Amino acid sequence: MQVPLQISFRNCEPSEEIRAEIEKEAQRLEKFYDRITFCNVAVTAPNLLHHRQGGLFKIDLHIALPEHKDVIVNKTHGNVHQHEHISVAIRDAFAAAQRQIEDAARRMRGDVKQDEDPDRGRVTKLIAGEDYGFIETSDGREIYFHRNSVLNDAFERLKVGAEVRFVEEAGEKGPQASTVSLAA
Repeated sequence: MQVPLQISFRNCEPSEEIRAEIEKEAQRLEKFYDRITFCNVAVTAPNLLHHRQGGLFKIDLHIALPEHKDVIVNKTHGNVHQHEHISVAIRDAFAAAQRQIEDAARRMRGDVKQDEDPDRGRVTKLIAGEDYGFIETSDGREIYFHRNSVLNDAFERLKVGAEVRFVEEAGEKGPQASTVSLAA
């Protein structure tokens, strides 16, 4: 981390044991993503003045990642009685943060496909016996497609001039269409 870990305590005295556990969990997060900018942790003990029985610990996390919105974990765990134990509350909060960090790291690396709206075009050529054809896009470009890219085994139903939806991607020899389907 670029900024040292910050830990605050509410309704309880700071404990070196708890600090050590939080530091261990924060270091473990850096194994999943080593560019964490900072991590703030707030430990809130139950306010026993208003409760007859033990209360639940709450762990709030604020973690900053470059080029991404911050990771925030601050949900109250309702009636999860295991959170009467601070170690369980810490572990669960950092596990939730880990999932968010892993998702953010995948998005930043481009490993997660973004929802794409299919492009529209018209079939301009079907090469007989060769199982491929070409689509003309709205901006006049020609995009290659193969029989295997056509959804629902609809290659045989395609005709020159048919309107199709497709997702464009980079192929070995230039742009090509994937997930081609007849436009409704």
